[in-house]
Amino acid sequence: MASRLSDVYRLTVTASRSAVLIVIAALFALHIFGVELSLSWQISIALFGIALGIPHGAIDHLISIPSHPRKKFVAYIVGYVLIAIAAGVAISSWNLVAFDCVLIMSGLHFGFGDASFINEYRISVNLSSEPLWVEAMYAIPAGFLPVVLPLTDHRTISALERIRHSLIHWSGASTHTLRTSVLAIAVLSCATLLLTRRYAMAIDLALLAALSTFAPPLLAFATYFGFWHAQRHTARLVPRLPKALNLAEEGAPGRAFLAAVTPGLYAVAGSFALAGALMAASPKKFSSSLLWSVLVIVWALTVPHMLSTARLDRASLKGIFRPQ
Repeated sequence: MASRLSDVYRLTVTASRSAVLIVIAALFALHIFGVELSLSWQISIALFGIALGIPHGAIDHLISIPSHPRKKFVAYIVGYVLIAIAAGVAISSWNLVAFDCVLIMSGLHFGFGDASFINEYRISVNLSSEPLWVEAMYAIPAGFLPVVLPLTDHRTISALERIRHSLIHWSGASTHTLRTSVLAIAVLSCATLLLTRRYAMAIDLALLAALSTFAPPLLAFATYFGFWHAQRHTARLVPRLPKALNLAEEGAPGRAFLAAVTPGLYAVAGSFALAGALMAASPKKFSSSLLWSVLVIVWALTVPHMLSTARLDRASLKGIFRPQ
């Protein structure tokens, strides 16, 4: 069974890396021909990437807690929604402070979630989990490269002017320091991983650094969120969803992956419908752009999502998780 499940992880690694390489190659080709993506195109692509990533966090209730006893399950749902609402209010009302908090949480969630994916992949091929220092060495740059580098890119200013003007100076006078620090950590981590012959992890960091450095900020984050993080998290859902797991056991990794996506598709329509409703109900806070409204919703949901997946990440990082 483990070898069958490993096909799902392997497929996801190939797909996520290929997506990054395709985006980088496409941008290089556009540069060669003197074509520059307009901001409107970047926003449209960002919306698509974010929509692609939404389902992965929409089924926490299916994997984090049993549906019985019913009272406990309902309490979980209510608590999840209340935390998301509180986070959404904070992000929309106190843009800078809440934005900084969300960035830190997102970087940690992305990085350690992706490190958990690697450990589960290793377990699926009967290898031991990585030591904690290796996981941290990978997780910190893997999580913060696609968050900090796009936001400290000089091209971010024009994007934020269109999306949310109040966030233009989100990092104050620390922009250069943040960017340099993350790059330095990434270089140190990549060198250490290469020296310890963990080539696959080093390749991941190199790809994320290239994407986050060369791609326009909106495109870089959308590619990472929709085609990297969400895909790898979805692969981790397969052994936790009976239907998807059965398909993996039958040797159908692609269908198993899709079976883990389907239960969360409702959230895509729901998120965009809610974003439109917020723009109509509160123009002062949400009318700047559809992308801003969707981002507020996604970031708000990230808070309870991160809390829900923390237990799963901890088990995977400790090597406790075993596919059944």
